[in-house]
Amino acid sequence: MRRPQVRAAATIAARLTFEKVERRYGNSYALEAFSLDIAPAEVVCLLGPSGSGKTTLLRIAAGIERPTGGRVLINESEVAGPARFVPPEKRNVGLMFQDFALFPHLTIRDNVAFGLKSLPREDATREAVAALARVGLERYVDAYPHILSGGEQQRVALARAVVPRPSVMLMDEPFSGLDVQLREKLQEETLQLLRETRATCLIVTHLPSEAVRLGDRIAVMRGGRMVQTGKAQELYRNPADLFVARLFSEINEVPFTVEGGALRTPIGTFVVPELGDGDAATLCIRRRSIRVGKPGQGLPGRVLHVKFMGDQAVLEIAAQGFERPLMALVPEGEEPARGAEVGIAVDPASVLVFPAEATGNNDGSLILPAPERP
Repeated sequence: MRRPQVRAAATIAARLTFEKVERRYGNSYALEAFSLDIAPAEVVCLLGPSGSGKTTLLRIAAGIERPTGGRVLINESEVAGPARFVPPEKRNVGLMFQDFALFPHLTIRDNVAFGLKSLPREDATREAVAALARVGLERYVDAYPHILSGGEQQRVALARAVVPRPSVMLMDEPFSGLDVQLREKLQEETLQLLRETRATCLIVTHLPSEAVRLGDRIAVMRGGRMVQTGKAQELYRNPADLFVARLFSEINEVPFTVEGGALRTPIGTFVVPELGDGDAATLCIRRRSIRVGKPGQGLPGRVLHVKFMGDQAVLEIAAQGFERPLMALVPEGEEPARGAEVGIAVDPASVLVFPAEATGNNDGSLILPAPERP
């Protein structure tokens, strides 16, 4: 008989707000003028490369580090800033580290109960066992961390983080040490648990696919600054700059020069009134937006190379009018042979245009093309 699923206890979610937060180390900035408002019970993924300031922001939110400027607020009450600093244990914030940080000398039950010191031991034990039951590990209550697999240790760390019922949950690359199949399974389990507890959550990741899977919104960081925030669809369709476009799409980047307020390309003319004549620009064509057909169906091309990628194949195509080959994605089994003559077509609405020597406009907005068919 299947054991009924144990549900996690809900908490009262809090609003988490960063107002122009900065963190300086000498003359260098780990964070600079960073602002973000996270609604109660919202899951936001903080996405960016190593060194972009993601973990520093998490540590400041948890109270492990102090900001050198700006403010952090929980439910509009300042917990870090010029006027006040609330210690970590008084913020009702849960923190889950990348390496799980389990205590090897404590049992699994005592690891989970570690943050419940304010409760009588009997009550703390009962809460810990219930949390372990929720993640399917109640049979390991008397065991020690070293006997558990990486995925089981991740579940223990998750149970320990949620058992105090924090109003804000902070997670630092929680799935980075797991293999792909286990990672996806635990991502789904974690998201379900977060929905049950209704904790406001900020998850640090460097993987766009993980951010898309987990986040109600995604906040993209680079160099200690916010680049763009929004739902996954918004960031995919309207990236603020080339950096964001690269995160969410595999793209062909083709240099062109503006003539008469437009880029005149073999696949169409794209109006860019924000750029002047003679300015250099980058035409971005998503690999998956290139349709490959028979000769005569679109721009002439020849397949130079075919690479099998499981469900898809990557084609390298020499296309008429382009100095460098274009890369295209097609479903596996539909790829033409190497050396085949093909025709290619691109939906002009899927094309992006950016200044060649900058990542966006001065205000961070995208230069959107207004496509015209030649």
